[in-house]
Order: sequence, then C-alpha cells, then structure tokens
Amino acid sequence: MPRSGADLFVETLSEYGVEYLFGNPGTTEVPVVEAVDDADLDYILGLQEDIAVGMASGYACTLRDRIGAPIGEAVRLGETPPVGVVNLHIAPGMAHGLGNLYAASVSNAPLVVTAGCHRTDVQHQEPILHGDLLEMTQQFTKWSAEVKRVGSLPQMLRRAFKVAMTPPTGPVFLALPLDVVTAETDVAVRPLEAPPSIGAADPAAVDRAAEAIADAEEPALVVGDQIAWSGADAVAAAVRFAEAAGVRVHGEVLQSSVDFPTDHDQWIGVSGATVDDVRDVTDTDTLVRVGCSTNTPTLGFTDPVVPADTTVIDVGTDSWELGKNEPADVSVVGDIETTLTDLTDAVDSRISAAERDRRLEAVAATKRDRAAAADGSTDSSADSGTPADTAGTTGTPADADGRISKAALVETIESVAPDAYLVDESVTTRRAVFSEFDLGPEGLHGNKSGGLGYGLPASVGAAVAENDREDPRPVIGIIGDGSYLYYPNTIYSAVRHDVDLTVVVSNNANYRILKDNTLRVLGGEESEYGFTAMDFDPHVDIATNAESHGATGRDVVGREAFTTELEDAIDERGPTVLDVAVRD
Repeated sequence: MPRSGADLFVETLSEYGVEYLFGNPGTTEVPVVEAVDDADLDYILGLQEDIAVGMASGYACTLRDRIGAPIGEAVRLGETPPVGVVNLHIAPGMAHGLGNLYAASVSNAPLVVTAGCHRTDVQHQEPILHGDLLEMTQQFTKWSAEVKRVGSLPQMLRRAFKVAMTPPTGPVFLALPLDVVTAETDVAVRPLEAPPSIGAADPAAVDRAAEAIADAEEPALVVGDQIAWSGADAVAAAVRFAEAAGVRVHGEVLQSSVDFPTDHDQWIGVSGATVDDVRDVTDTDTLVRVGCSTNTPTLGFTDPVVPADTTVIDVGTDSWELGKNEPADVSVVGDIETTLTDLTDAVDSRISAAERDRRLEAVAATKRDRAAAADGSTDSSADSGTPADTAGTTGTPADADGRISKAALVETIESVAPDAYLVDESVTTRRAVFSEFDLGPEGLHGNKSGGLGYGLPASVGAAVAENDREDPRPVIGIIGDGSYLYYPNTIYSAVRHDVDLTVVVSNNANYRILKDNTLRVLGGEESEYGFTAMDFDPHVDIATNAESHGATGRDVVGREAFTTELEDAIDERGPTVLDVAVRD
C-alpha cells in the first residue's frame, strides 16, 4: 500500500529487527518522528546530537562485541542486528554529531546515521540550516550518500546496513531530504542480507608468519581491538596463540576493549602513548601485531619506533592498517579467530616444548622486572581512603582531604562488582582500569578516539543493550570529570528511558591529561607552568547536576564511603552518578 517515505523508513527498521532509534529531532525530521509513534520502535532521545550518536555507538559496539565475527549468522537467524541507528537534524545537528561520529569511526562501530535536510528542489537556495552533509560526514564513514527519490530508499537502506556490518565494520551516512520522507510510494522493503565474511587468510602468508615466529629469540605480541570486535572466541584464539608461541603480550596504544585477559600470566599491560612507550614494546627481534589499528604514538613520530632489524608480522581484518606507517615483513589478512587458529597450529608444530618453556620464563622475568620498577615509582594502589586508616596498605594513605588514588578507585569497583560491564572514558585513570581490574572478554568498551564526550553517552547506549539481556550485568561508566562535563545532560536520557546505569566520575578537578601533555610537548617541570584553563575552579557540583536531570547523585570522599555508595547504586534500579574525589 502507498505510504510515506518516513513510514517506509521506520517499517524497514522494524523489518530488520532494529529496536531503538536514537536521535534529536528537528523540523526536517518531524515526519520520521511521527512515523515512529505508530511503530514498534523506541525513540531514545538525546538532548544534543552528539549525545545521540554516542549512545547509538555504545549500543552498537556492545551488541557487536557480544555477537562477534559471525554477524552474518546472527542476521540469518533473525536476531537483533548489531547496528545502532541514529537520526539527526540537518547541517548544524550533523555538525554537533561529528565528534562522536569520529569516535564511532575509530571504534569501527556498525552505525547507520541519518539526518534530515531541505527538499531537493530548494537546496540550491541554501535555506537556513542548509549545508553539505556528505562533505561533512564522508571522512568518518564507510559510505555517505543522499537519497534523491523515495523509490530509492529501500535499496539504499539495505546497502547502508550491509556496509555497516561488513568487516571491517563502521559507520555509514544517509541524508534524507524532506520531500523524500513525505512523498508516497508503494515500493517494498528490501530484505536484509547477511554481510559477507572476510574469510580465512592466505595459507602461504600464515606459513611465512609461523616460520618467523618459530625462529624468534624473544617474540612479542601486541593485541588490538579487532580481536575483541570479533568476539569472545577470537579472544580465546589469541590466548591459545600466545601460549603456543610463548610471547609476552601487550595491548595496543589506546586499547578500548578486552583483547586479552588481563589476569593471564603472559599479559604485560597496555602500551603507553608516547614514542618511548611504543619503543619499549617494539624493542625485540620479532614483533607480532594482531588486530591493531593504533600502532602510532599519539603525537606521531619522525624516527622509526620499530627497530630496523625487527621482523614484523601484521595480522588483521583491515588491510589498510597492515604495515601502514612502517613496513611489515609479513601481512596476513583474514578473519581473526580463523587466522589465529591456523597460525597457532602452524607455530605449535614448529616450536619445541623446551623452547616454549624458555620463552615463557623470559616473559615471567620481564613481568617481575616491570612490576618491581612500578612498585618503586608509584604510590600503593591499596589506599584505605582515610588518612588515619592504613591497615593492609604498603604505601601512602589517601590525602588529608580523603581523596583516593585512581588505582584504589578501580580496585574498589572490582571488589564490589567484579562481573560488571565497564564503559571507560577516564583518560588518566585508564591505565589503572587495565592494570587493577581483571578484565575478560566482553568486559569493557572504551573511547578509542582520544576526543572527549563519547564515554558518558556510550555508557547509556551500552546499558540499553545490556539491560535487554535476560541476565544483565551491572553497567558502570568510569568517566573522568573533564569528560563528564562535555555532556552532563546525557543523564537526562538515562532517566527518561529508565536505564539501569552507574556512573563513577573519577574527579581530580582538572584536565590532568593536558597537564601531562604540556610537559611532553614543552618539557620542564610542573612548577614552571600556569596551566591556563586546565583547572575546574570554581568547583562544579556534578552530583547536584545529575539530580537536576532526575538521577541519584552522590558526592563521595574516601574508599569506605565509595564502597557503600557503589553497592547501593548497583542494588537500586535506575541511573546513579557517584562523584568520587581522586588524587591527581
């Protein structure tokens, strides 16, 4: 039967199994919003477009990581596709959403982004709010297009979902002119097809990689987020490979997922983001990088960060990332789990038990040396939270005002909720997240982009996805105070849609990362700088702000108080924001 383009758009989403449309409406989106009102589809309102994009991305990534690489099988079985769908408002709204569209692109989030725009017959007049949406979005998407006529809408929507879900997954964008969504049509919804698999790697490339690993003296493995994005089975395959090869294991720069269990004996830690940090990881005779996309230090490099005589083996789903900035001796493109399984078999047959034991002892020695060095240069992570009570600690207590260390913050979260699903944008607390919490597969989703303002909306989207499970885990967003203040009105969306979420704000009352980077860029000592615009003075009352949006808000000082408040927050339904004072 004839229906409007807006009705066809919503009908298509329903046919595809989409349950939520994230968005912030405007005049050009009114037809779509009205169509949602009559459909079996929930509209998740964000009070600003970047919030809507971040929520949709967090939702999509949570589903994607749960399903893993066999997305096609999930589609064939009629399960909810691991795609976030978000509808934005014309040029200014799309501009607002670009920050988290960038974050989604770096996280390879399977996202279908749409935005209304002016009628095709008046766009040349450049009415108010007009802009070139394709030019704005195409650098952060796999595909960006405008629907020119209503009859094309089903085909373009089908393609958008297919492209978003095809490895390497990622965002796509469709502009929806007002005349397209109001025009009537009798065209049918195009069926959603299963996206293609990337398939197995070239056996010859696998053999070359296995030979190089077998010949290595001290091989190192850097795991990247493509592993976690391929699912828990791919993480397990990475463990089997690491054990067979006897390698020390590091996480890539800006790791944002759990690509390897952090309690494993061969896990050393996440790489730092400086040139020296990266060189510390790559200083070996044989380097294997699997599923990496951020091999580069955050400020780039001029001199090589991998020694010239190091044999480099790159494995991944995205050929663009293999040998991108420095050459790889062997590049292996293929499905992560399948490729690692094949590589494990090839390596296992080439390495003797004695050689494997020798390598593993070297890994253990490296781990002991690094732990000893860390203990000698940092405060204890076991602060009690009060200056008078130091029982059970080996280092300094909390400050006189009760602030705890960032490590103690994370330790407390694990002690209260070891099975929680974490969403992280804690910036300078992130190292503690990976070192103090025993993270397993599907345990964390974090901001991979480096830009602030993603983590809090992504926490809400992740909680929407997790709350739909039969046995949902507690969802805890670990958010820095600077990050939280980008979009504190995100909490309104959590309240409005009754999302069960606990947000822990790691609050040191400043942009600590900028102070650290000031010293990296300019050198010298902290006492030499004024750190203009990097401190939050006067104080921002985050707890009261959360309550103004309808959530529970608590100011928390000290570890004992944090333990109690966190237990209460997890036990109670709905969103709670705990503003925890931490040491800088």
